[in-house]
Amino acid sequence: MRVGWGIDAHRFSSEGFVLLGGVIVDDTRGVEATSDGDVAAHALTDAVLGAAALGDLGEFYPSSDPRWSDADSVVILRDAVARAIAAGFHPTSADVTIVAQSIRIAPHRDSIRAAFAAALGVPVRACSVKATTTDTMGFIGRDEGIAALAVVVMEEESPQSPVTSHQARA
Repeated sequence: MRVGWGIDAHRFSSEGFVLLGGVIVDDTRGVEATSDGDVAAHALTDAVLGAAALGDLGEFYPSSDPRWSDADSVVILRDAVARAIAAGFHPTSADVTIVAQSIRIAPHRDSIRAAFAAALGVPVRACSVKATTTDTMGFIGRDEGIAALAVVVMEEESPQSPVTSHQARA
């Protein structure tokens, strides 16, 4: 079993919309980002890559690369899951916490959970999404941005049984 942890944060902007798990949760403002700025998907992607010891979001999807301009972060998450599976690890569960002062997650929770479960290839019951505020402290408390933290549990595929010295001689 492997555990990976990820975190992401973005500043709000006056244009666009706020996505979490590919779901629009606020259409009155956007986020400053290279991709679609989905902090929850970014945190979960980093957790997946970390659990498989593959690196981080910036290594595979650097903000300096124009290919990732306005990229769909759930597609990036699916790509990271495919990379982890290719490395011998598959997700079994995930827990994501959104940290925002004024954005309400409850009306969107089921849709976000379903999107993440589909991207990870796990049942919805294995994917948790919750939210908290910073009680008006810091940039999030001043409603200047949003953050997310994620943890994922992954299982390693069973390696081939090693050949014993007896079998090797036969």
